[in-house]
Amino acid sequence: MKKYNRLILLSLTIAVISMGMSSCRKYLDAAPATSIDDAEAFKNYRNFQGFTEELYNAVPIATGSTSHNSWNFGEDELWQTNDDRLLGYRIDRGDFWGWNNSIFGSWFNTGGNANNTNRGDKGRLYGLAWYGIRKANIGLDNLELLVDATAEEKQLIEGQLYFFRGWFHFMLMQYWGGLPYVDVVLPADQAPRIQRLNYQQTADKVSADLRKAADLLPLDWDQIPAGRATQGNNDRRINKIMALGFLGKNLLLAGSPLMNEESTGVNGYNAEYCKQAADVFGEALTIIEATKRYELVPFSNYSEIFYTYAKSNLSPGAPVVNGHRYVEAIFQENPLEPTRFRWNQINDYRPQTIKSTGLKVYPTANYINYYGMKNGLPIPVPTQADAESGWDPQYPWRNRDPRFYHDIMFDGEKAVTNAGNVGNNEFRQYASLFTNGHMRVADGPSAAFTGYMLSKFTNKLLNDWDPYNGDNNVFLLSFLRLSDMYLMYAEAASEGYNSPQGKAPGYSKTAVDAVNFVRDRPGLEVGHVAEKFTASQDMFREEYRRERAVELAYEGHRFVDLRRWKLIDKLPYTLKTAVQFDRVTANAQVYADPKNARVQNFRETVLLQRNFTSRHYWFPFPVADVNIYEGFKQNPGW
Repeated sequence: MKKYNRLILLSLTIAVISMGMSSCRKYLDAAPATSIDDAEAFKNYRNFQGFTEELYNAVPIATGSTSHNSWNFGEDELWQTNDDRLLGYRIDRGDFWGWNNSIFGSWFNTGGNANNTNRGDKGRLYGLAWYGIRKANIGLDNLELLVDATAEEKQLIEGQLYFFRGWFHFMLMQYWGGLPYVDVVLPADQAPRIQRLNYQQTADKVSADLRKAADLLPLDWDQIPAGRATQGNNDRRINKIMALGFLGKNLLLAGSPLMNEESTGVNGYNAEYCKQAADVFGEALTIIEATKRYELVPFSNYSEIFYTYAKSNLSPGAPVVNGHRYVEAIFQENPLEPTRFRWNQINDYRPQTIKSTGLKVYPTANYINYYGMKNGLPIPVPTQADAESGWDPQYPWRNRDPRFYHDIMFDGEKAVTNAGNVGNNEFRQYASLFTNGHMRVADGPSAAFTGYMLSKFTNKLLNDWDPYNGDNNVFLLSFLRLSDMYLMYAEAASEGYNSPQGKAPGYSKTAVDAVNFVRDRPGLEVGHVAEKFTASQDMFREEYRRERAVELAYEGHRFVDLRRWKLIDKLPYTLKTAVQFDRVTANAQVYADPKNARVQNFRETVLLQRNFTSRHYWFPFPVADVNIYEGFKQNPGW
């Protein structure tokens, strides 16, 4: 009889099948599991679901696994430039080996333990993904032992296992490219010999698994008998929309320029993959719109997509507004200890003059330029006034996209409630982010050197005195949320059919309709895509990409987007800049109405230029992994 101890015989990575490696020994230490027969572990739904639950534990934590976590590696933010312990620092300097050996900030590492409740073991994508893949394969290999279960319960188990096998492969592919697709239980005493596939070959196997999952899983576990035991707590249970959402994303990425070139040699979108992605997204969005299973959160409660404050540790992503619960977060990071975010990240969002601890990170001025105007138009040239959009560099905070005011803290906004806490110093109580302002220069390398501070994931009154730095903050990053699905559909439909009016045959919305739907979020009040951007696919591409940059800002998507679009090594995407300006409006008036403050000498200065080459499109694999066998090849340039 097969034994349950197969769970512990493979380490977190293919590399550590060699019994001498330390990460494998972690699993060999789990001796009590060796006494449990498969017949007992898999005989009924309750036991098999308990086995499957561990796959949820293997979902990584992107934001709170270490101190000073990094998950934005595009041109969107800049960490203080004097500390090479930070993963963000290492990435900016082209050292992509930092994903596995940075002291601070990496959620990618090898190693990890899905059974451990220590947050440091939960952020390790590379290690836990391989572990999860093996566990899913063991479950699928033992489905015939599930005899005490209804047909529905068997489908639930099978659907979850197929989902996680595909999903863990997909999560790895985004950063390392094509993989050896592991869809069998590998013998623990033999080195694997599974050939590494190209990206699209791997994506095809992911698609097959996610399609099976989508066909097997329900829309809502609360609505089926098997979900009644946990009714009201099933938001994180894998469902049909999660499977379809990641299936669509997998197909879109497979059709993107980088992945298409890696697989076929053609640098450009693959129309067929994009059409397939549009079909899948259309299928999912049709169900969503008919059932209201997921909805865009009204803008009045936009922050509660990302974090909650003083709500008894209520998870974000599904706020109740006027008695109605809006669920926008579809699939979130591992929720273990979400309040730990308070210690790991939000201390880093303000300069030491008002937040004494932390290593500091700030949004870059070049990225802030993507936040256009309230009328929906972009800012053409930041240093030049533009009559059409209404942009005026003398009034750079006036009439901006409302998401700018939510996500970004700019000059003159109140930073501390009680002036007495900062010695009645107005330049500490209010954001002094003008050139040579107190917050720009007082703290040396940890000062607010870009001229902006982030407020998307925390209150603007984050400091050492106001209550917002306490454990009442709960933050969770979404790996997939509804607005992202609409924007991916817009990309897939327009690129697949080479038109802003492209649409999936079975879905009602065109690509441009989908972008406008995101902008029509209740209460957002930002203009639709201007007609001039629908004149050609090239013009529309600029606008849907800008919309992704704004709507999904600082949520970890930009690094993948820039790479898949083959832009990460191109100007201006290699630049990280600071805004410079002098105040014209009197200080007291600035504080009273910062949005309408007048400035002069508005300009940008380059703080960092990243010297990336073609090798920076992929992370390198661990050397130990690629040395196991010839068919597991290292990524180019590493």
